[in-house]
Amino acid sequence: MSLPPLSPEQLVKPRHFELRMSMIFATLFVPLGTHLPYFPLWLQAKGFHAEQIAVILAAPMFLRVVTTPLLTALADRAKDRADVYVALVAASLLLSAGYFLVPTYATVLAVSLALTIVWTPHSPIADSLALSGVRRFASNYTSMRKWGSISYLFANVAGGFILSATGSRAVPVIILVAFVAALAAGLLAPRLGRPRRASPLSATDIQHAAPKLLNPYFLYFSIGVGVITASHAFLYGFVSIYWKSIGISDSVVGLLWAWGVVSEVCMFMMFTRFFDRFSVVSIMAMAGIGAIVRWIAFPLVWPLGLGIAGFFGVQTLHSVSVALVLIGLQKMIGETVSEERTGAAQGIAYFSNGFFMAVMTLASGPLYERFGVDGFFAMVPIALIGLVLIGLAARSAPQRLLRR
Repeated sequence: MSLPPLSPEQLVKPRHFELRMSMIFATLFVPLGTHLPYFPLWLQAKGFHAEQIAVILAAPMFLRVVTTPLLTALADRAKDRADVYVALVAASLLLSAGYFLVPTYATVLAVSLALTIVWTPHSPIADSLALSGVRRFASNYTSMRKWGSISYLFANVAGGFILSATGSRAVPVIILVAFVAALAAGLLAPRLGRPRRASPLSATDIQHAAPKLLNPYFLYFSIGVGVITASHAFLYGFVSIYWKSIGISDSVVGLLWAWGVVSEVCMFMMFTRFFDRFSVVSIMAMAGIGAIVRWIAFPLVWPLGLGIAGFFGVQTLHSVSVALVLIGLQKMIGETVSEERTGAAQGIAYFSNGFFMAVMTLASGPLYERFGVDGFFAMVPIALIGLVLIGLAARSAPQRLLRR
């Protein structure tokens, strides 16, 4: 189906398009870079036990895999996606203030559920705005998107130093202030008119193209990716709490999280030179093996006396267990999925990742409650299941890929 023609106004590039989009990405990732490492610490400080923390973290994950595609589809039907982005950021700002209410379990869970509905679509809508600029004005996506990674890294490091001075009570304040900055940047978002292509993760795109993607190779691969990714749930939910429990300061916790991001970026930079010749199945096998090594090593670092340096070493494996998964998935989609179905393929992968991550996050609470850091060992068979699924994908791969 041909795309609708561009209006004369849509052919005119907005002033400072790349700068304005860079500001959106930079402000978009600060609350994310604060929430992932430090929100569990705030929950623990408020007296929630591990199983309650797991529910508060996991329930929004289940919800957002349903609501995000619906909201991105709504943005596609709007007069301008930027207006929807601003409305969602404003709603996120208002809802994040709910964390300043008396932090009962029911209140925090309700706020987290409501917040995830309006927060999670920020990234795919911002991506859709940037990609429209790439298609219409030949803008460079990487040069805009890199500011998101930089700000995420900054949030990891700065958040740790702020918490060292103030304690975990600063977490809701940082998130609220970050949303204020995101709203200011959103008000400056370039207006591009009615969209011509579906946003990433759009329910409309998934509904139309998904039936043509449901072949064994794609299904085994995308589910395998989701399961390997889900083996990181224990890390994301409880590693900050564990590090604090053994006396590691907030500032060092922030540096450990940031080091994982640095190693991930390094892999992105060196991938073409060292790994591009490998098949996607080989890349994903490396990622799964890297995850297994990581989950075996994590509980052994402190008992073996390897100290903080050992944790930095284990965090370096983020470049394998996370970066190679992201790269391998996109490489698989690029090799086997036509361009008009790429968004739907990414949407299905998002659903797989989100669903399995939610399940494992929910399970991580009881694991940490009972076994502490040894709960990482339970992530080993999860990563192994992911590897088996990748192996099944290899057996059902198209012949042209097997000859690579």
